[in-house]
Amino acid sequence: MTTTRTKPWHGVMVATALPLNEDLSVDLDGYAEHCRWLVENGCDGVVPNGSLGEYQTLTSGERATVVETAVAAIGGDRVMPGIAAYGALEARRWAEQARDAGCQAVMLLPPNAYRADERIVIEHYREVAKAGLPVVAYNNPLDTKVDLTPALLARLHSEGLIVAVKEFTGDVRRAYEIAEVAPGLDLLIGADDVMLELALAGAVGWVAGYPNALPRSCVDLYKAAMAGDLATALPLYRALHPLLRWDSKTVFVQAIKLSMDLAGRKGGPSRPPRLPLVPEEESAVRAVTEKVLAEGLG
Repeated sequence: MTTTRTKPWHGVMVATALPLNEDLSVDLDGYAEHCRWLVENGCDGVVPNGSLGEYQTLTSGERATVVETAVAAIGGDRVMPGIAAYGALEARRWAEQARDAGCQAVMLLPPNAYRADERIVIEHYREVAKAGLPVVAYNNPLDTKVDLTPALLARLHSEGLIVAVKEFTGDVRRAYEIAEVAPGLDLLIGADDVMLELALAGAVGWVAGYPNALPRSCVDLYKAAMAGDLATALPLYRALHPLLRWDSKTVFVQAIKLSMDLAGRKGGPSRPPRLPLVPEEESAVRAVTEKVLAEGLG
């Protein structure tokens, strides 16, 4: 296991894919086993109910049970649930559910039902902070249409509403600006295909997608990057990058689940509205996954 983690949101926190059965029911036993397997292979913890976990398609009961299953499998200190919701009151209830289940941090998107302005974003995080757990902001303006700019993150941090940010814009320059305007705000790598760049820019954790299929090589990459060992990190990053870039594509859930299947894990199907990969996408993911596995990277 990694040894540099000092807070519940530090280290390699895997945004877990959720194994589904052929009838699209949730395989909770499979999910518990997957969480244990990730930790056994060096990952620090899991982030259930993120986009990769298809939280938007889960019932309230399923969503709560997924969190409870992860906690029972690996302990609450290793589980940082996504608590995104259209409304702040619902998001706060999910934060309270995570707290009551034994989790020690949560991850929160800004309101995404519409393009919220700065005043609304601040109130959204203020409401959720009432649950009493440390909140990691998740900046994904590509999908939410709400940008948590460095200046806005600085304000949220100065008010004690967030402890970290998962940065998914892909703009590495932001890392340096965030460090300037919000010293003390932890930066987490949010997109697999800028992992090395953000690690070198001062990140203290990685909310990662591809460890679902390749945990050991991803953990090796993270350790080398955090140590500044470019002689080890760069060749590994180049080898993995043809897969890591799928984490930033619209079909990232289906791509990562296919890679899991090929690596001997249970990815399985995805719930609607997601559809299976088109043949061109499937062949591309299959080819690069098989190449990486043939090179002994798992």
